[in-house]
Amino acid sequence: MTLIKAGNIILAYLFTIMKPFSPLLSPGLAIALLALLPAMEAQAANDAEKGKVFVESNCARCHAIGLDDDSHLPEAPPLRTLHNRYPIDSLSEAFAEGIVTGHPQMPEFQLDIDTISDMLAYIKSLSGTGQ
Repeated sequence: MTLIKAGNIILAYLFTIMKPFSPLLSPGLAIALLALLPAMEAQAANDAEKGKVFVESNCARCHAIGLDDDSHLPEAPPLRTLHNRYPIDSLSEAFAEGIVTGHPQMPEFQLDIDTISDMLAYIKSLSGTGQ
């Protein structure tokens, strides 16, 4: 799901729960909320770029990290295909706790939440799913 789509869903939800208060809501508030969506999209692109830097430094020696490269180790899946094996967002907990069940040569990683978020944003950008 793209960030803009998620933002639209959030706005729709907010307007639904705020319906009893609709006389109090102004069109200006709706416009202000919609104005935040480009900033959210820009932040997502920045997160993906930071994730790419992390992946280039820590994952590229084994995994394919681009759109059409091959993994250096055959047992290390290309990052662009991870969405075929796992829901990408479900990987955040594994990265936070430390992955120990990857391919045999994979070092154990225990990452902070910002790095995980950035890395998952990059992986999502590769998969083309936006999810």
